[in-house]
Amino acid sequence: MTKPHLFSTDAHKYRSFLAKGLHSPSFVIGGAITLFFVVLALVSFVWTPHDALSVNIAERLKPISTTYWLGTDHYGHDLFSMIMLGARNSIAVALVAVGIGACLGVPLGCWAAAKGGWLDEAIMRTGDFIFAFPAIISAIMITALAGPGAINAIVAIGIFNIPVFARLARGAALSLWTREFILAARLSGKGSVRITIEHILPNIANLLIVQGTIQFSLGILAEAGLSYVGLGTQPPMPSWGQMLSEAQTWLMMAPQLAIIPGMAIILTVLGLNLLGDGLRDMLDPKIRSSLDIGGSKAS
Repeated sequence: MTKPHLFSTDAHKYRSFLAKGLHSPSFVIGGAITLFFVVLALVSFVWTPHDALSVNIAERLKPISTTYWLGTDHYGHDLFSMIMLGARNSIAVALVAVGIGACLGVPLGCWAAAKGGWLDEAIMRTGDFIFAFPAIISAIMITALAGPGAINAIVAIGIFNIPVFARLARGAALSLWTREFILAARLSGKGSVRITIEHILPNIANLLIVQGTIQFSLGILAEAGLSYVGLGTQPPMPSWGQMLSEAQTWLMMAPQLAIIPGMAIILTVLGLNLLGDGLRDMLDPKIRSSLDIGGSKAS
C-alpha cells in the first residue's frame, strides 16, 4: 500500500485552510482591506500618479478630479500619491517594529519558560516595568530623547512589542512543558533549546501569528501618533499622521485634507484587526481565550 505523498498532504491542508478562510467574513474583509493598502505601498516604489514630494502652489486645494483622484493639499501635493507613500512608510515602520518585538520577545519568553527561577522572574518584572508606561507615551519619550525620525520610531515601538511577545510566548510555552510529548523528548536526551525549536515553537506559532497582526495594527497607530506630534517620519517624506497634523489649520476650508489620511488609518487598522480575528477563529477557536493582547500579566 502506497503512502500519501507529503506534498499532497500539505496541499490538502492548505486548501482546507483557504476554504475555511473564505467562509470567514472577518478574514475575507480584513484580508481584502489589508491587501489593498499593501498593494498601494508596493506600487508606490515604482509608480505614483504624481510626484508626491514636489510643491505646486498653482494646483493647491484642487478638488477630486480625473487628474487628481483625491484632490491636492495646500502645497499642491497630490493626495492620492501622498497616501500611497504614507502607506509605504506606515507599513514599513510597523512591520519592522513588530519584527523586532517578535525576534527578541519570543526567544526571551521561551527562555523564561524553559529555565524558570530568577531568570523567569527578571524577564517578567522587566516586562512589568515597560508596561507601566502606555505604548504611545513610551514611544514619545524615547523619540524625544533620541530625536525624531522613522528609525527612532521603529526602535521605540519595537521596544514596547518585546514584552508583549515575551509574555505570550512564555505563557503558551509553560502550558506545553508539562505535556507528555515534551516529557518524552526530555527523556530521549533532547536539551531545552532543541525541544523549544522542534516542539514548543511549532505549537505556539498560531498564537504568535495572530498576536503579530494585532501588534501590526497597533504599530500603524503608534507610527501615526508619533508623526502627528512631529516625532515620527520627517518631511518631506509623507506620513499619514503628519498629513493629519498639517490639515488642522485647513479643517474649515478643506476638511478632506484630514478626512482622507484619517480614513486611511482607520481602514488599515480595521482591516488588520478583522484579519487577526479571522485568523484567530481559523487557526484555533481556543486562541481567543488564551491570547494576552496588550501584555496583560501572565506571571
